[in-house]
Amino acid sequence: MRIHLPNSAFLGNIDPFIQAFDRSDLNKLEITANKKWISVHPVVLSMVVALGLTLNTKDIHFEKLEATSKHYLERMGLFKILGLKSEIRITEHEPAGRFIPLTKIDNSDGLTEFITEMIPLLHLEPEEAAPIKYVVSELVRNVLEHSRSDYGAILSAQYYKKSNTIRIGIADIGVGIKKTINKSHAAATHLEAIRLALMPGITGTTKREGGTEFNAGAGLFFIKSIATVNRDFFLMYSGDAMYKLLKNKPNEKHIRLHADPFKDRHSKKEGLPEWKGTVVGVDISLDSTKEFSALLDMIRETYVTTVRERKKEKYRRPRFI
Repeated sequence: MRIHLPNSAFLGNIDPFIQAFDRSDLNKLEITANKKWISVHPVVLSMVVALGLTLNTKDIHFEKLEATSKHYLERMGLFKILGLKSEIRITEHEPAGRFIPLTKIDNSDGLTEFITEMIPLLHLEPEEAAPIKYVVSELVRNVLEHSRSDYGAILSAQYYKKSNTIRIGIADIGVGIKKTINKSHAAATHLEAIRLALMPGITGTTKREGGTEFNAGAGLFFIKSIATVNRDFFLMYSGDAMYKLLKNKPNEKHIRLHADPFKDRHSKKEGLPEWKGTVVGVDISLDSTKEFSALLDMIRETYVTTVRERKKEKYRRPRFI
C-alpha cells in the first residue's frame, strides 16, 4: 500500500488524497509526504494509523520528511502509535485546547476514559462541548458495535483557532458499511449502503423500522444533521464509495433536515480505491454551534417523523397472497 500526505487535505478538498491511495501491495505500507508543507485534516492521520496497525512495524516505510511542518506529525503521535522511530525532536507543550493526539479505542471502558480526558483538553463552554462529546461517542460506538475490527477505532481531533472549528477524524479497518447494512437491508453498492446508514431509523442490527431499544439507527443521522445545521463538512468513505456533505450557503435562512442524505447539498463518488472498513470525518464550527438540547430536539423530531412515515408506507404496500 502507498499513501501520500499532501500539502493540503481537508474535508473540502480531500478527494485527490483518497483517489491517490494505492492498495496494490497489502503486505507493506509506504508513506510519502509533500516536501515543503503538510497541512491535513485529522481524519487523514487516522487513516494512516488504521492502515499501519494491520502490519508489522518492519513493513512500514516512512519516507524521510523534509517539510517544515513535520513536527505536527510528531506532536499528533503518528510515529509513537505505529511504533516507528523518529528523529524529529520537539519541545512538548500542554495539548489543552488545541488537539487530541492519535488514539486507539477498542472497548467501551476505553471510550469512557477517552471522553473523560478529552473534554477538559478542549477548554470549551458546556454548550460547545456537548455536541463534540456526542459526536465522538457515537462515532466510536459505531466502530465498536459494527466494524468487527481487530484494531479498534483510531481517532484524532484538532482545534483550529482561526476558524474556531474542531475537526474530528475516525477510521477503522473492519468489515465496512455494506456488509453491516446487508445483514438487515439490501444494499447493492457501497454508496447505497452509506446512504442507508445515514438514514434515520435504519441499522444493520434489524430490519425493523426505527431500529431496536439498544440501536435506533440514529447516530450517524444525528452527526450529519449537526453538521448540516452548523453549515459544516461531513464525510463517509467505505468500500469504493465516498459521501460528502457540503456546506449550506450562508444566505440560506432556513435549513431543512432531510432523512435521505442524497437530498442534502452533497457530493458522492464511486470507483475509489477500496477502503476495508469505514472512515468518518466531521468539522464542527463553534461559532455557529447552537444550544445543543434544542438542536437535538429538532433532529429527533425529524427522526420520529421519518420513521413514522416509513412505517405507514410499509403497511400501505399491497400484499399478494
